[in-house]
Amino acid sequence: MNRKIIIEPVTKVEGHGKVTINLDSKGEVKDAHFHVTEFRGFEKFCEGRMAWDMPVITTRICGICPVSHHLASVKACDDLFGASIPSAAKKLRELMHMGQFIHSHALHFFFLAAPDFVMGFDSDPAKRSVIGILEKDPVLAKKAIKLRKIGQTIIDKVGGRAIHPVTAIPGGMSKPLSHEDRFELTAQVKEAIELCKLAVEISEGLIEGHPAVDLGDIKTAHMGLVKDGKLELYDGMLRMVDSGGKLLEEFDPKKYLDYIGEHVEDYSYLKFPFYKKKGWPDGIYRVAPMSRINVADGITTPLASAKFGKLAALKPMNENRYYHYARTVELLYAAERALELLKDDEIVSKDVRVRVDRYDGPGEGIGVIEAPRGTLIHHYHATEGKITKANIIVATAHNNPAMDLSVAMVAKANIHKGKADEGILNKVEMAIRCYDPCLSCSTHAIGNMPLALDIISDDGETINHIRRDA
Repeated sequence: MNRKIIIEPVTKVEGHGKVTINLDSKGEVKDAHFHVTEFRGFEKFCEGRMAWDMPVITTRICGICPVSHHLASVKACDDLFGASIPSAAKKLRELMHMGQFIHSHALHFFFLAAPDFVMGFDSDPAKRSVIGILEKDPVLAKKAIKLRKIGQTIIDKVGGRAIHPVTAIPGGMSKPLSHEDRFELTAQVKEAIELCKLAVEISEGLIEGHPAVDLGDIKTAHMGLVKDGKLELYDGMLRMVDSGGKLLEEFDPKKYLDYIGEHVEDYSYLKFPFYKKKGWPDGIYRVAPMSRINVADGITTPLASAKFGKLAALKPMNENRYYHYARTVELLYAAERALELLKDDEIVSKDVRVRVDRYDGPGEGIGVIEAPRGTLIHHYHATEGKITKANIIVATAHNNPAMDLSVAMVAKANIHKGKADEGILNKVEMAIRCYDPCLSCSTHAIGNMPLALDIISDDGETINHIRRDA
């Protein structure tokens, strides 16, 4: 008889997902799929909202990468209203963005991905986490926590809040950076650079020390922003290369609809984007750190540039495990770029906004940015300042087809005669974690989400257990 193996939920990712592995009568894997099982409908309930509210509303899409939505949204509003923001405002936005990268990349690498390698993919799940690292190397764990905190401090000082920032507004920023905050952040970012150097060193060791850990080697195209050919996270052109590194396209992000289509499957709420010229499924592509390195000719900051040279020797990278290596190199770049911005005297300029007049006619605006998880697109249509249509393509959506292929590849390589222990199933999850997916971002949940509540007495006894299913 045919049977299924179901992994639910997928662990150590943001949001709700599951994997279904279908076995044939001999216990071999026929196919496997990654399902995103929540539906949020953000695009729909943005309709009727005023455009200038969008940069605050859309931060609620995610508590891990709210800065990315804040900035992509405000860039779309700038475009909608025809606003050209002051140079100081752009630098402040980018500084906030670098804080997001430091916080998010440190969180994923140290807290979610590294434990699989450090503790072993088939180790005790209770230890295969940052708790296990804390017990094994408490000094390292504390450094990881410190690095994440520095990123959140940057967001707090520039964005007004460590989570769900509010200061980026159509036309610029609502407040400048004080001299005191500049001084404080400069000291912290210098410390962050040293911690990021350590992260790169650790990731190099993990990747080189586990060459046999196959997390999927799929041949797809890659896409990411570049500026003058170099790695870019805030602005620039979108570049797409094939699996061999050959240039396919370099285009204005505002023309994304000419190049990107969206396919749907009935087993997931998440769409499947593809490169239009190749069609579905030949046009599957990937985004995020490894893909950004694949499309870039270099990196502008010195320490990260030196590491780019080592990564470049591996290009074109198609093995998912290299996402972790590339992620830490980007982490180092973000810290270096934050220091460059803080050293620029314009960062404390009070000229941070321009007047934005309400546009009463129909119009549209597009904002594109590189979120930690990859290319993020916000596209709004509005009339009299009110949103009539919103299209949001998040990084995890771009990577959805590749994640689907990756779980099938890893499952087929490791599951035979129907035998799959916890360690093998964790390797399937590890393939997904390479992409650092944000499933809450990606589906745009209606109704009740699953909830378990334990009521525990002072002496540790469970008094009551309440469960609410979806």
